[in-house]
Amino acid sequence: MEVHAPSEAGFDRRYLAAINAWANFNVWAGFEVTMAADGDAEIRMNWNDSFAQYSGYLHAGMIAALLDTACGFAAATMVGSVTASHFSMNCLRPAVGDRFVARGTTVRAGRKQIFARAELFAANRQGELSLVATGETVLVPVSADEQNR
Repeated sequence: MEVHAPSEAGFDRRYLAAINAWANFNVWAGFEVTMAADGDAEIRMNWNDSFAQYSGYLHAGMIAALLDTACGFAAATMVGSVTASHFSMNCLRPAVGDRFVARGTTVRAGRKQIFARAELFAANRQGELSLVATGETVLVPVSADEQNR
Protein backbone atom coordinates (compact mmCIF):
# COMPACT_ATOMS: atom_id res chain seq x y z
CA MET A 1 0.00 0.00 0.00
CA GLU A 2 1.31 3.43 -0.92
CA VAL A 3 1.35 5.99 1.90
CA HIS A 4 1.34 9.72 1.27
CA ALA A 5 2.04 12.28 3.95
CA PRO A 6 -0.43 15.04 4.73
CA SER A 7 0.55 18.50 3.60
CA GLU A 8 2.14 19.40 6.97
CA ALA A 9 5.52 17.99 8.01
CA GLY A 10 3.99 15.81 10.76
CA PHE A 11 1.05 13.44 10.96
CA ASP A 12 -2.07 13.99 13.05
CA ARG A 13 -3.92 11.40 15.17
CA ARG A 14 -6.42 10.54 12.45
CA TYR A 15 -3.67 9.86 9.93
CA LEU A 16 -1.68 7.74 12.38
CA ALA A 17 -4.85 5.84 13.36
CA ALA A 18 -5.37 5.08 9.66
CA ILE A 19 -1.78 3.84 9.32
CA ASN A 20 -2.27 1.77 12.48
CA ALA A 21 -5.45 0.25 11.01
CA TRP A 22 -3.63 -1.29 8.04
CA ALA A 23 -0.33 -2.18 9.75
CA ASN A 24 -0.75 -5.95 10.03
CA PHE A 25 1.27 -6.36 13.24
CA ASN A 26 -0.55 -3.50 14.98
CA VAL A 27 -3.94 -4.88 13.95
CA TRP A 28 -2.98 -8.40 15.08
CA ALA A 29 -1.76 -7.04 18.44
CA GLY A 30 -4.84 -4.84 18.91
CA PHE A 31 -2.99 -1.51 19.16
CA GLU A 32 -5.22 1.55 19.34
CA VAL A 33 -3.96 5.09 18.78
CA THR A 34 -5.72 7.16 21.44
CA MET A 35 -3.69 10.36 21.11
CA ALA A 36 -1.09 11.78 18.73
CA ALA A 37 -0.18 15.45 18.45
CA ASP A 38 2.66 17.93 18.94
CA GLY A 39 5.40 15.34 19.48
CA ASP A 40 3.39 13.03 21.75
CA ALA A 41 1.47 9.81 21.16
CA GLU A 42 -0.45 7.25 23.19
CA ILE A 43 -1.05 3.63 22.18
CA ARG A 44 -3.31 1.22 24.08
CA MET A 45 -3.61 -2.54 23.98
CA ASN A 46 -5.90 -4.85 25.93
CA TRP A 47 -4.48 -7.92 27.66
CA ASN A 48 -4.38 -11.00 25.45
CA ASP A 49 -3.40 -14.41 26.88
CA SER A 50 -1.59 -15.15 23.60
CA PHE A 51 0.95 -12.42 24.43
CA ALA A 52 2.01 -13.90 27.79
CA GLN A 53 5.44 -15.32 28.39
CA TYR A 54 6.06 -18.50 30.43
CA SER A 55 5.37 -16.83 33.82
CA GLY A 56 2.13 -15.24 32.68
CA TYR A 57 3.41 -11.68 32.24
CA LEU A 58 3.28 -9.66 29.03
CA HIS A 59 6.11 -10.89 26.80
CA ALA A 60 9.08 -8.53 26.41
CA GLY A 61 8.57 -8.63 22.64
CA MET A 62 5.12 -7.07 23.05
CA ILE A 63 6.49 -4.56 25.56
CA ALA A 64 9.11 -3.54 23.00
CA ALA A 65 6.52 -3.29 20.23
CA LEU A 66 4.31 -0.97 22.30
CA LEU A 67 7.23 1.26 23.32
CA ASP A 68 8.69 1.36 19.80
CA THR A 69 5.31 2.19 18.23
CA ALA A 70 4.61 4.96 20.75
CA CYS A 71 8.05 6.48 20.05
CA GLY A 72 7.60 6.20 16.28
CA PHE A 73 4.13 7.72 16.29
CA ALA A 74 5.25 10.56 18.60
CA ALA A 75 8.13 11.35 16.23
CA ALA A 76 5.83 11.08 13.20
CA THR A 77 3.66 13.90 14.57
CA MET A 78 6.69 16.16 14.20
CA VAL A 79 8.39 15.00 10.98
CA GLY A 80 6.17 12.53 9.11
CA SER A 81 7.35 9.04 8.14
CA VAL A 82 10.17 7.59 10.25
CA THR A 83 11.91 4.31 10.87
CA ALA A 84 13.91 3.21 13.90
CA SER A 85 17.68 3.12 13.73
CA HIS A 86 18.25 2.21 17.40
CA PHE A 87 15.93 1.03 20.16
CA SER A 88 16.47 0.16 23.81
CA MET A 89 14.14 -0.70 26.64
CA ASN A 90 14.17 -1.28 30.37
CA CYS A 91 11.67 -3.61 32.03
CA LEU A 92 11.06 -2.29 35.53
CA ARG A 93 8.60 -4.86 36.86
CA PRO A 94 6.46 -7.72 35.54
CA ALA A 95 3.91 -6.38 33.05
CA VAL A 96 0.58 -7.56 34.44
CA GLY A 97 -2.69 -5.75 33.77
CA ASP A 98 -6.02 -5.69 32.00
CA ARG A 99 -4.68 -3.23 29.45
CA PHE A 100 -1.45 -1.45 28.62
CA VAL A 101 -0.85 2.20 27.82
CA ALA A 102 2.32 3.32 26.01
CA ARG A 103 3.02 7.05 26.03
CA GLY A 104 5.68 8.34 23.68
CA THR A 105 7.22 11.77 23.47
CA THR A 106 9.64 13.38 21.05
CA VAL A 107 12.76 14.54 22.89
CA ARG A 108 14.43 16.20 19.88
CA ALA A 109 13.52 16.28 16.21
CA GLY A 110 16.51 17.08 14.02
CA ARG A 111 16.77 16.91 10.22
CA LYS A 112 18.57 13.55 10.19
CA GLN A 113 17.72 12.00 13.57
CA ILE A 114 14.77 12.11 15.91
CA PHE A 115 15.07 11.08 19.55
CA ALA A 116 11.97 9.78 21.34
CA ARG A 117 11.22 8.04 24.61
CA ALA A 118 8.22 6.14 25.91
CA GLU A 119 6.79 4.73 29.10
CA LEU A 120 4.58 1.65 29.32
CA PHE A 121 1.96 1.45 32.02
CA ALA A 122 -0.16 -1.53 33.08
CA ALA A 123 -3.74 -0.69 34.05
CA ASN A 124 -5.66 -2.81 36.54
CA ARG A 125 -9.44 -3.28 36.63
CA GLN A 126 -9.85 -0.05 38.61
CA GLY A 127 -7.93 1.84 35.93
CA GLU A 128 -4.92 2.50 38.17
CA LEU A 129 -1.70 2.74 36.19
CA SER A 130 1.68 1.37 37.18
CA LEU A 131 4.90 1.97 35.26
CA VAL A 132 6.30 -1.34 33.96
CA ALA A 133 8.84 -0.36 31.27
CA THR A 134 10.59 2.50 29.52
CA GLY A 135 12.17 2.75 26.10
CA GLU A 136 14.16 5.09 23.92
CA THR A 137 14.37 5.17 20.15
CA VAL A 138 16.55 6.96 17.64
CA LEU A 139 14.60 7.36 14.41
CA VAL A 140 15.40 8.63 10.95
CA PRO A 141 13.04 10.32 8.49
CA VAL A 142 11.86 8.20 5.56
CA SER A 143 11.32 9.90 2.20
CA ALA A 144 8.34 9.14 -0.05
CA ASP A 145 10.72 7.42 -2.50
CA GLU A 146 11.99 5.09 0.23
CA GLN A 147 8.42 4.26 1.33
CA ASN A 148 7.39 3.16 -2.14
CA ARG A 149 10.21 0.65 -2.71
